[in-house]
Amino acid sequence: MPYQSPISPGRSWYEDTVGPRPEYSPLDGDRTCDVVIVGGGFTGLSAAAHLAKAGANVVLIEAYRFGDGASGRNGGQLGTGQRAWAEELEVEYGFSRARALFDMAEEAKAHLLDFAATNAIDIDYMPGQLSVAHKQRYVDDYKRHAEIMATRFGYPHVSFMDQAETAERLGSTRYFGGTRDIGTGHIHPLKLVIGTAKVAAAAGAHLFEHTPSTGIISNGGKVKVTTRKGTITADKCLIGVNAYGGNLEPVSAAHIMPIGSFIGATVPLGAASKVLPGGESVDDSRFVVRYFRKSKDGRLLFGGREVYAVNDPKDIHIHIRRQIAELYPDLKDVEITHGWGGYVGITMPRKPFVREVMPNVISIGGYSGHGVMLSTFFGKLYAETIAGNRDRLKPIEDLNIPAFPGGRRLRAPLLFLALNWFALRDRI
Repeated sequence: MPYQSPISPGRSWYEDTVGPRPEYSPLDGDRTCDVVIVGGGFTGLSAAAHLAKAGANVVLIEAYRFGDGASGRNGGQLGTGQRAWAEELEVEYGFSRARALFDMAEEAKAHLLDFAATNAIDIDYMPGQLSVAHKQRYVDDYKRHAEIMATRFGYPHVSFMDQAETAERLGSTRYFGGTRDIGTGHIHPLKLVIGTAKVAAAAGAHLFEHTPSTGIISNGGKVKVTTRKGTITADKCLIGVNAYGGNLEPVSAAHIMPIGSFIGATVPLGAASKVLPGGESVDDSRFVVRYFRKSKDGRLLFGGREVYAVNDPKDIHIHIRRQIAELYPDLKDVEITHGWGGYVGITMPRKPFVREVMPNVISIGGYSGHGVMLSTFFGKLYAETIAGNRDRLKPIEDLNIPAFPGGRRLRAPLLFLALNWFALRDRI
């Protein structure tokens, strides 16, 4: 019987296209190491790979299987820059700091592609991304954004699209304009997860699946991570669980909120389909963003039903098909072969969360939907931090990330109300 993640609903198209996934045994017994990593997604596996290659003794534990969280189930889009547009960051931080944050994200993009190429990880990279306006009043913002990217931030790969070009490139007339970015693209995320784990293991990292942490204690210059069948004692610890932290550690839990997001995969649309003829990925201007792309075999992978309540939808296919039909009426009866979901870690300002949450313990997460590109790079920067160069992570550590209001008991209901209000605004 095919494996079903116990923490994420549905079985993804990604899982059915990677072949047999390597399995890693659970931890059984105590361990001592230089660095212990909690979480087997992009951040943790990248950190393990870079640390092990540098000669560190690394132990990584994952509560379920590598990629069961957002890293293996997301939309696969890289994007450009940070989640916020560079000019928005300039208003908040000034030009120099905004440019530094933008350049860091561009370095992250280059690193991901180079890491995959160097280690022969086939990630199904396809170039191009369209960002489109679902309301007419947003179109001028996209036009200015393209100009600012070229003139102020040294990024000439973004061009403005009017309504006609947008319709042609999308194969849909439901948007009013936008931008085309030929300097980025999209990937098969689970292939990157599996490949990064193989690189880490080959470099000597000790990887364990089905090993949830039951506690983290930092005392006397050492960190102890307990599990059901052993304790790991280390000099340093990285927490890379993002949306799946639960009660593991209170500081991260107060700053990173899980929200559900769901994706459907259609049957291959065929060579004659007018949907996304250029093969780009797409994100739109809704607060509850819709994101979609075509796979290498021509399927439409469509995501967009974010859920801020506790319960998952009973039938992912129905909700996804309804959204597809709004943009592509001819696909109202298209067969959806896969429907799946998972949880994304967001922060209040939708910027990454990096903080030393207790002595010698750093938590990294809260990518807010922009983690495909950033998280692998942040794993590398964490490895550099262990080697003595913390300056590289410091621009992110210095970001002001406030805790969610309401405490652990009230924050989810408050967020549910607030974000559903924004979802209503998307429709009017």
